[in-house]
Amino acid sequence: MGDVVSSHLDENRRGMITARTTNVVKEFNDVYEQQYAVALFNSVRFEIEGGGGTQSQLLHRKDPLAGRSIFSGSLFQYLEENRKWRNRFVAVPNNYSINLYESKTAHERGLHPKVTISCAGYKALTSLEEYTELINTSLPGIKAKMSSNPFIKCATQFPLILWHPYARHHYFCVMTEKEQKKWHAVLQDCVRHCNNGLPEDNTVQTPAFTDAVRHYRQVKGHHGTWDMMCGGPPQILANLVMETLHPELRDVIGPRLKGKMQQRQRNWMLISDAVYRQVLSQTTTHYEATVEVCESHRAQLDARLRTDMDQIITSKEHVSGKIRALVLPKAEQLLRTNIQPYISSILEALMEPTSRGFSEVREVFFKEVVEISKSSFNGGGKIKMGDLMERLSMLAFHPVKMQSCYEKVEQLNLEGLQQRFDVSSPSVFISRAQILMREQMDNAVYTFEQLLQQSLEAQRDDDMCKTMQRCQDRVLKKYDYDSSTVRKKFFREALLQIIIPYMLQQLSPSCSPELPRFKELIFEDFSRFLLVENIFEEVVLQSVTKDIMMAVKEAAVQRRHNLYRDSIVLTNSDPNLHLLGETPPVDWATKFGDDGPESSIGGGTEGGSSSRRRRQVVSMIQLDGVPLAYESCLEVPGVELIPEEDVEVVQMEDEGADGENLGDLQIPKSPDSVNEIRDLINPKLEVTLPVSEENQSSMTNGTEPTTGLINMEDGLQEEVSHVTTMVEEVPRKSPRDKISPQTILQELVGSKKQEVPKALQEEVAVKNAMEKTKTAVQEDDIGLHAEVSTADSQLSTSPPLATESSSHDDNSHQSPTERLGEGVPLPITNGLNGEDKIIEPVEMERILA
Repeated sequence: MGDVVSSHLDENRRGMITARTTNVVKEFNDVYEQQYAVALFNSVRFEIEGGGGTQSQLLHRKDPLAGRSIFSGSLFQYLEENRKWRNRFVAVPNNYSINLYESKTAHERGLHPKVTISCAGYKALTSLEEYTELINTSLPGIKAKMSSNPFIKCATQFPLILWHPYARHHYFCVMTEKEQKKWHAVLQDCVRHCNNGLPEDNTVQTPAFTDAVRHYRQVKGHHGTWDMMCGGPPQILANLVMETLHPELRDVIGPRLKGKMQQRQRNWMLISDAVYRQVLSQTTTHYEATVEVCESHRAQLDARLRTDMDQIITSKEHVSGKIRALVLPKAEQLLRTNIQPYISSILEALMEPTSRGFSEVREVFFKEVVEISKSSFNGGGKIKMGDLMERLSMLAFHPVKMQSCYEKVEQLNLEGLQQRFDVSSPSVFISRAQILMREQMDNAVYTFEQLLQQSLEAQRDDDMCKTMQRCQDRVLKKYDYDSSTVRKKFFREALLQIIIPYMLQQLSPSCSPELPRFKELIFEDFSRFLLVENIFEEVVLQSVTKDIMMAVKEAAVQRRHNLYRDSIVLTNSDPNLHLLGETPPVDWATKFGDDGPESSIGGGTEGGSSSRRRRQVVSMIQLDGVPLAYESCLEVPGVELIPEEDVEVVQMEDEGADGENLGDLQIPKSPDSVNEIRDLINPKLEVTLPVSEENQSSMTNGTEPTTGLINMEDGLQEEVSHVTTMVEEVPRKSPRDKISPQTILQELVGSKKQEVPKALQEEVAVKNAMEKTKTAVQEDDIGLHAEVSTADSQLSTSPPLATESSSHDDNSHQSPTERLGEGVPLPITNGLNGEDKIIEPVEMERILA
């Protein structure tokens, strides 16, 4: 594989990639330095003038994931180097990166992971069909048929694939559908978090970078939303370089690739990943240097801004008036004809799934609190209460429990509007709405915790259910108000993201040539803080803001989606509530329980292991029937090399953990019915005895209670409670079929040779032979039947024994006493004629014959 990369990425081509990256980064840095000064001006002005939106009713937690991890577990990873599947232990820390370890032991020892994956820009897939559709567009002119061989062969039928347009793809698989769903939710949460964008708390670097990216792409002719605006600044810059470099390299290298279709696609992905890593390395170095230069000048710029703020604002208003006179007539015409008729349609497409998602968040929170109330009402105990509250505190970051909320928003569809307004896909809005939903859930949970803590300190949990009910009602009321405010802000921002790029694209051809002449109206000392391009965008924004605000207000008045009107202001019924936000989070495991295994979320043992699992947001997946070896690092050969009958771990899970078709691997199961349990407690032995025709009429099937004792091998006596009689017709033997004494002696000695100790074989054989020879000579047909009838009547009161009868050969039956004792035969008391004698096993066999 390395030869393919090196042959197509020689020194000359790598030098070309380096030069192209340097040029793009240099052009971007010039734009970034300009936007940095503008962002600093806006930040200082906001700080001086103040302002802001409506204060939220819910409390906000600063660092909710401190000291926690998201998820950990084992899955199979596909290694492209040897094309084999190998077991890996995966840990997802609170930064949502994916760390792959050789084994769980390596993770617990604190060793470095073998691979660390940043999910920015990736997509989490669960089917090879969906993945095939994406890779079919990787090379021009190559279209794989759905019936063609798959790109890879999965070891199980539950794959998990991380796809990236430029970087390396990662292939995993798990054993069960339950695992696949949980892992997919975790991977989606990792992608969602990494694609969330830059931190908003940085009021200078973040707007400077985003504005620089937008202006740079607009100069290149790219307007509208951009799906690859994800990850950190170096990753976004690498995506910016690859946006133009990737198609060029594909057109040059693609036709030169050799081999079958799947092999060419595989080779191209390896080449693309090598190029992306080279570009990312350069963008990281250049961006860090640029930020360092801008930050070194920040103090000087900040001092000048605070000194000349009034003059800068006056100059900006003057230039804005001139640009507004030029732009407004054209903008209003564009609004009336091409935008206003579609605002309501866009808004409706956004509101319907988003409102359902926020309603689902409210419902999930309500159900979780109700479960805790039920546990408190039913006397669940403090330890269980602490466990449930600990789980509730991480509800917003539990991707599996939040999945039902996220799925509501994924139904957002802008089809029909995407082409008109140059919207690449609705994924940008879906991801943003899901992040807002997670924030609102965490705010609601945190507010509930603080209110409950305050109430418990005042009332000493005398009536926990009523206290929780009051806190729940107050939180839901605040959530309804805050979710309405957040949604309306989201709708406005989404409409601006859709409409503004379209308007700039339509107005730029006629307005951009006129903008340079407005630079003469700005003083040279203020030119770093006032850019005519930014002022032009602000004028366009102001022209459409009124229509957007009216559309959102009309939707709130209709109240179709549970939106509060802007005129409604929720009175703060908790004047000291926001003071609670300064208190540290409540440690519910310590308050209601202890630090033992009972209070851990994922179970656990002792010490640090219990603490780590207790602090994990998503509990471990427990696989029924899978041994502990599944968590070790086992090498899984290629699928084409695994016969179905040799698959152990995979086959066990595919055939079912309940033991179906497992053969030798089947796990012993507990008895399922009452009768099976009784049979285990009271074992039975079926003894078959022939009965004469005269006595058949008096014999009937049935079970009769009886009393008696039987001597066991260990010397103890067991009580016999029931005897079951079964009547069958057995062919009667003729006297001609009687066996000679010599034959009896030979058979008895041979059949008992393995069961009787060597020291007793001769003595037992002689004794039994003499007894049976005497019986065979003296008895006649009548006497034989009499003996059989007497034996049947006497043995019917003998105890049932614990195994089924079987025969040594066609003419003799195995002794019941041989089955009861393992190795040494046990004697049976009470002779056939009523005397108290000991009948040896060999003699018993002859009588029953």
